[in-house]
Amino acid sequence: MRLLLVEDEERLSAALRRGLVQEGFAVDVAADGVRALELADQAEYDAIVLDIMLPRLSGYEVTRRLRARGDWTPVLILSAKDGEYDQADGLDLGADDYLTKPFSFVVLLARLRALVRRGRSPRPAQLVMGRLRLDPASREVFVDGAPVELTVREFGLLEYLLSRPGESVSKTDLLEHVWDVGGDGDANVVQVYVGYLRRKLGDDVVETVRGSGYRVRG
Repeated sequence: MRLLLVEDEERLSAALRRGLVQEGFAVDVAADGVRALELADQAEYDAIVLDIMLPRLSGYEVTRRLRARGDWTPVLILSAKDGEYDQADGLDLGADDYLTKPFSFVVLLARLRALVRRGRSPRPAQLVMGRLRLDPASREVFVDGAPVELTVREFGLLEYLLSRPGESVSKTDLLEHVWDVGGDGDANVVQVYVGYLRRKLGDDVVETVRGSGYRVRG
């Protein structure tokens, strides 16, 4: 899943990005509100982690402008301001959740996964297709009810494919949302990881759509 992290404190930003990448997220970083809006306009994100006290434009204003232009990407606000009216202001402007600093990284992950699962419209708590069942919260995958052990990257790839049932997903799209690279990354890595999934889940689970990409078969 691809995230936009908007945080001007360099050490905190670097630590958060490192932790999120280790958890399987692809992460773009902006250090001010103007850059955040530029990136949000250029790419599709599964969620935005947004500080309030930012240079150039505040997190409140970033949220307001996103919603005003019809962008309903889930927004999780991070702030050192812990007053109830501060939280209410962020939520009233269209944010989806709010964490005050300092916060637990484990709690941040849980909140993010819940937002990504919800997306721009309601999503099921678990992703199910045919013999497959994936639980984003517990990070578990089952085939015909039997658990299958996947790496962080394999899980992210399968989760993204299952979140788009029936769709053919291009290698470029997978690189942008599952790997921490832009569309200019090596597309061969997608093919390699699809091979890993097929060995663990069955050859018939991930289908190659010639000239288009991949999709999970029901």
